[in-house]
Order: sequence, then C-alpha cells, then structure tokens
Amino acid sequence: MARRKTPEEGKKKVSGANVEGLRAQVLDQKITDTLEVNYMPYAMSVIVSRAIPEIDGFKPAHRKLLYTMYKMGLLNGGRTKSANIVGQTMRLNPHGDAAIYETMVRLSKGYEALLHPFIDSKGNFGKFFSRDMSYAASRYTEAKLAPICAELFRDIDSDTVDFVDNYDSTMKEPTLLPTTFPNVLVSANTGIAVGMASNICSFNLEEVCRTEIAYLSDPECDIAATLTAPDFPTGGEVIYDAAALREVYETGRGSIKLRARWRYVKAENLIEIYEIPYTTTVEAIMDKVAELVKSGKVREISDMRDETDLSGLKLTIDLKRGTDPEKLMARLFRQTPLQDAFSCNFNVLIAGSPRVMGIRELLSEWTAWRIECVRRRVFSELNKKKERLHLLRGLGKILLDIDKAIKIIRETEEESAVVPNLMIGFGIDEVQAEFVADIRLRNINKEYILKRLEDIESLETDIADLEDVLSNKRRVKAIIKSELETVIKKYAAPRKTQIIYNDDIDEEIDEDLPEDYQVTVFFSKGGYLKKITPQSLRMSGDQKYKDGDGLMLSYESTNNSGILVFTDKYQCYKARLSDFQDTKASALGAYLPTALKMDEGENAIFVMDPGDYSGSILFAFENGKIARVELSGYETKTNRKRLTGAYSDKSSLVSIMPLRQEIEVALYTSDGRAVVFSSSLLAPKATKSTQGVAVMTPKRGRRLTKLRPLDATGIQDAARYRVRSMPAAGALLRDEDREERQMSML
Repeated sequence: MARRKTPEEGKKKVSGANVEGLRAQVLDQKITDTLEVNYMPYAMSVIVSRAIPEIDGFKPAHRKLLYTMYKMGLLNGGRTKSANIVGQTMRLNPHGDAAIYETMVRLSKGYEALLHPFIDSKGNFGKFFSRDMSYAASRYTEAKLAPICAELFRDIDSDTVDFVDNYDSTMKEPTLLPTTFPNVLVSANTGIAVGMASNICSFNLEEVCRTEIAYLSDPECDIAATLTAPDFPTGGEVIYDAAALREVYETGRGSIKLRARWRYVKAENLIEIYEIPYTTTVEAIMDKVAELVKSGKVREISDMRDETDLSGLKLTIDLKRGTDPEKLMARLFRQTPLQDAFSCNFNVLIAGSPRVMGIRELLSEWTAWRIECVRRRVFSELNKKKERLHLLRGLGKILLDIDKAIKIIRETEEESAVVPNLMIGFGIDEVQAEFVADIRLRNINKEYILKRLEDIESLETDIADLEDVLSNKRRVKAIIKSELETVIKKYAAPRKTQIIYNDDIDEEIDEDLPEDYQVTVFFSKGGYLKKITPQSLRMSGDQKYKDGDGLMLSYESTNNSGILVFTDKYQCYKARLSDFQDTKASALGAYLPTALKMDEGENAIFVMDPGDYSGSILFAFENGKIARVELSGYETKTNRKRLTGAYSDKSSLVSIMPLRQEIEVALYTSDGRAVVFSSSLLAPKATKSTQGVAVMTPKRGRRLTKLRPLDATGIQDAARYRVRSMPAAGALLRDEDREERQMSML
C-alpha cells in the first residue's frame, strides 16, 4: 500500500518546481502587454457598452429593457409583473436580474428620476430623492411602457436603425432607438466609465423641441432664447447665471446652481421644504441640519422631521420663537445641501467614440442622425411601393386576356411549370408571375383586377413624392419639424424647476462671526504677525522680536477683518485676523509660514487689509517696471485660502504698496536718483501676473530699489524729481532730500 504524504511533504511539493514554473510565467509577461491584452478591452467595453449614453439618450441597458417590453406588447397592452419583464430582458442583457431591475426602477414613473418616465409603474419603486426608501422586489410590482415610448419605437420596423445579434445570436436587437425628439437632452443621464464619466442634466421637453425646430431653420440660432435653463424632475429652483449657462451650452461642461423651494407657515411657526435639488437626498439634508444644530451653529431650530407621504415630499422645520425664517433659510442654503450644484459633463458616444459636446454640437449630431433615420424610413416605404407597383403592372398584363391565363394554368401538367409558363405567355418576370399564380380562383374576374389596377396611379404619385423627399433635404427637415410639433402637442408639460435670478436672491451675510473689536497689527521682517488690543498695547512696553528681526509695518484694524499675505513664491494667502490669537508686545506672535501652512521654504514678505477689495496694489520690480493690479482680482467667490500667480515672477520684487486713491509716489534707484510721479500714470491691469510698465529709463547697472508714498519720504523739493511721463531717468538726490520719516503702511 502506498504511504500517505504528510502535510509538510505536500507543502514542499507545492513550493517546488510547479511554483517556480508559475512564477516564470508571470515574470515573462510584460506589464504593458497585460494592460493591452486584459485591461484595455475591459475599459473599452465599459465605455462603449455600459456607462456612456449614445445619441438616442440611452445606454445599452436602457435600450435592451425598453425594446424587450416593446416586443412583449407592453406599449398598448396592460401591465405585467416586473419579474416577467426582467426574465424576458435577460435574453438581451446577461448582467443578471438585479442589474436589470435597477435599470427598470430608474426609468419608472414611481421612482421620479426622469421628467418623462418611460415605464408606467404600479407598486413601490422607491424615490430618487430618498437614500433610504427602498423599492419592492420585482415579484410585487407591475409595469408597462408609458405612452411617450411610442415616439421611441415609431417606424422601428421600417429599417430606420440597424439591428445586431444579441450575445448568443438567438435574436436581433436595435443598436439605437429612432426617437422622434432629442431625448439625449430631455432625460437626465449619469455614468462613470474607465477614465471618463458622463453627467447630462435634463431640459424641458417643449423647450428642447422648440430649440431643435429653431436649429433646423437656422443652425446659428440663439439657443438660449428657447432653451432657458435645465429642468429637473425633483423641481426646486435653478439660479440663473448667464455666464455659467453659456459655458455649459458652448462646451458641455460647467456647473449649475440649484436650491430647494420652501414656504413659511406663520400660524404654526414652521418651514415646509417641498422641493429639493436634484443632486441631493432628504437624508443628506436632515443629517447636515442635525449636525449644525448639534454643534450649536444653528440655534433657531427646535425640531426637523420628514413628513413625506403619498402627496409628495415635505420636510418640516419647527422654529423657535422670534426666528426670522428668511435669514435662517439663507444660512441653511449656504451651509447645507438645500443649495447645491449640478456638474455638467455632456459626454456622449458618437459612432462609438466618446465626445464632450455643447448643446449646439449635440443638436447638430442628433439632427444628422435623425435625418438619416427619416431617409431610411422613406427609402423603405419607397421600396415597398415600388414592389407593389411592379406586381400590379404584371396584373395589368393579365387583364388583357384572363382566359389565356386560365388556359395556361389549366393546361400545365406540373405545378412547378405554372410560373414559367405565365412568364412566357405574358412577358412578365418571376415575381409578377408568382403574384398572379397565387390569386384565388374567385378573384379572377375583371371587377377585382380593375379595382387593383386603380391603385397604380396613386402608387406612381406616391413614389414620385417619396423620391422627391429623398432628394430634397429641406423636405426631410420639414418632416422632422412636423414630428416635433406632434410631440409637443401630445407630451409637453410645464417646467418643474423654477428659474430665479441672482438679483432676486438675498445675499445678506449672516455668519456667526467672532466678536469684533479694535486691534493693531504688527508684521515683522521675519514673517511674524502680532494682533494686539488697544488695552494691551497701552499697558505694554517695547515690541519684542527675534535677534536680527524687526518691524516691517503696522496698521490698525478690527478682529473680523481679512488679511492678504504675499510671499516670496509669488503666492497670496487669505485669512482673517480672528484666525490668530490676541497677543502681547512681549510675545513673538504667530509665524505666518507655519500658521498658514505655506510651502516648504516659502516666506511672508507683506501683509495688508483688503477691506472691500476696492482700489489697487503697486508691485515694484528691480528691472524698473511697476505693475498696478486691481485689488478685486484677489477677491474670490469661493473659500480659497491660497492664490497662485499673485504677482509677476519675471524680475525680483522690491516693494508692495496698497493704493486706495490716486497719490504721488517716489521711486528710488540704485545710482542715487529719485523719480516722483502721480499713480494715475499707471493704468490698472486685469491680470495679477502682469509685468507692468517701465517707469525708469533702462541703463546698465541701474535697478529700482524701493517705492514709497511721497508723504512718507524725506523729499523736501518734490518738483525737482517730478515727471509727467514715463519712463524717466530721474534726478540725483540732494542731501536734504535723503532723510526718510518713519512709515506706517495702511
């Protein structure tokens, strides 16, 4: 009997030659080959066959489900169990029943994710605006196609689109659905592929159709005139920003701001939120509000609950006595998902390739595709009429001698010879002879044949008309316009998302800012910042600094004021004085590179109070140029704390000077000269990194050393150095003009 191997021996065998062989196989395959052979086909499959919608507005999963339901007769018939639909769809979609049912849920009326749902559902299909409201199992729900699906499948059997084999080649499925309206813009669509994504917002059906009609008449039409703004199934309000919408319309990328709709019930002192942004959920809103209440940042709310029922969404906020609902909602809009943004990314598959397109380009592609669909339909109809005409002309020849036709058939001994004998006897082709041979005996009479021949004239007229349509692109466009008008008449619905304008929004800031009080700011050459109250300043002695450090500038301000900190790495940091602790003169203060988390080796060189961001800043460089930059260029709409490219890096910076109004300034050079000029001679620049204009006549070895307000210098005879135009050489400084007074920069 053979001895059984011990576990240790078994392990030894596994770790022997077999493992070495496997390791060699792995090592022999290059990573580039692995990516090309294994990863790239998967990536392309996800992009082309799963995540990115095509020009008809559908992904393959949507199209397979809807086509299956169409073939099941659910467009005009009654509802059937969702489980039945899912099972039938698996003949086209092999990804499993769970994935198919999820697709079905999203397209359903009950889920409320689409402006015009394609599935008329019955039962619990969950809600798009709820994260926790789950849909029922497919065995409990029922569904059929919504009436608007008639526009998806119109003339699908007239060769309008291509058909391909399904995954096991047992049946055919359409590559696209011949939608009679630009569904790609009407139905919202989101998909994440490999290395790319798509996020298409929905627009009102009537507005889209009107825009397409206008585009068919004039490709250069004003799209914004008919397509005012996106329209979302969850309602809410879209904040109209002409510049942001123009960017989305032109590039297919951009952001659209949305916010909830609410009403104040005065009798019960509560707020009811009944429509929310498309991009959020009820639970996300309630979680954020609860977080604000728990942290003490919002004290006006006593309770919040979800009262959503069969009548629709409703979030109720109970208010404490004396609360201003307008101010509270303004704060909640800023701090919760009650105001959100939809990030647009109009990425669509065109001929199998993903492309990000603006609205006009999308309409152009849809128009070209729809024109081809209509032409294919007309061509199919034309061929059918030509075939019918051909048969009737053969029948017309039989009319000349019916007795002869009967005689030929009666005297033919073999059935297979009937058609050839008719072809010879009347000079007709095989198709015509087959048609004549198949006529029933009771129909071989003059009356029947004459009635059939009456159709020849109408067929000839129809054929001529169809041939004219094929050769006339204008008539094809007219057909598309007519179909769009029909869609508007049958399925148009009022906007769900209201449009509000920036002017209608109360921008009053109601932040919980720290206590505001007077302070004095001291900034040292070494990058230390001190914020000292007047009381502490009166009681303190001399300011303390590190060895080799000293005061660069000081100014009076308030605790809630902002500051701009410029660095030697051409960056600007934004902060508030309230971010820094009050200190004493005997302390060093806050080291700005550490406090503001600057880059390694970066140092603060100047600090200023931007105020309301009016006025400008002068940047003086060694090469004799001075840049005047509008202070508003440093004001950001977002909460960015660092701005790159804060000033030019073309030459070394020697001075920074805030400019609130036009004043006279003095410029000093390395060869002992000075120039006095009015700041009005410097034109403001929109670009922060501008080099500015030359104010000093170029000369080898000369460089600009500093820039000061004239009243902060020791110059007595300003007229000697004053110039009216630039660049200027300047005048040599006299001894009495060299002394400078102590300076405080504001």
